[in-house]
Amino acid sequence: MNHKLSTFALATSILLALSACQPATDKVDVTASESTAAADPHAGHDMSAGTMVADGTPMTAMLKEYSDSMTKMHEEMMIGMDYNDPDAAFAQGMLAHHVGAVDMAEIELKYGTDTEMRKLAEAIIDAQQPEIEQMKTWLSNNPDSKTPTADTKAMQQAYAKGMDAMHGEMMAGIADPVPDMAFARGMLTHHVGAVDMATTQLKYGKNPEMRKLAQEIIDAQQPEIEQMQSWIAAHKG
Repeated sequence: MNHKLSTFALATSILLALSACQPATDKVDVTASESTAAADPHAGHDMSAGTMVADGTPMTAMLKEYSDSMTKMHEEMMIGMDYNDPDAAFAQGMLAHHVGAVDMAEIELKYGTDTEMRKLAEAIIDAQQPEIEQMKTWLSNNPDSKTPTADTKAMQQAYAKGMDAMHGEMMAGIADPVPDMAFARGMLTHHVGAVDMATTQLKYGKNPEMRKLAQEIIDAQQPEIEQMQSWIAAHKG
């Protein structure tokens, strides 16, 4: 897979999502430095204090934290998506995905006020932190294979498709100005992405421990997906 292309696509999706979801302001002229930043895949990752979104609106502290976390998660997941062995690819990709989930949950606990969403954030941290340690240990004992397997190409394509779908929707979700809604919308898409990854692992992976973990992730996160869908529907508007 083309790592640089995927990173550029993520940076573009961040700008588009933030521009669409922030309050409208008067148009601003595009400077030479902004044009250079748009052409540089890494420039879109600069979420330092004072950063503005595409329409010139200042980025909130919460949105900056979410954006920084999502960018880091994407880059770490791409490492796994380039692996040859399906089990190692799943472990590395899901490890980064889980770290991103914990980051999002901690941001919700910092800014959110809804009792149900805060309780869900705490549950996500409690459930996924042990799995993070499990995958770290597994990866230390199971390095990626040096050559592609018969399933490598199909596995990579499946993960790439899922990641493209996940990140666009997730960036739109975390740009919601209401903290609890930003968390619910972003984490909903994040969970759907986890279920997709676990399903891919069950299709291509062979290691019993990683296959068991994949099924446990599906069983744990599907009910939370339904919970967030119901919460979002009840709190719209």
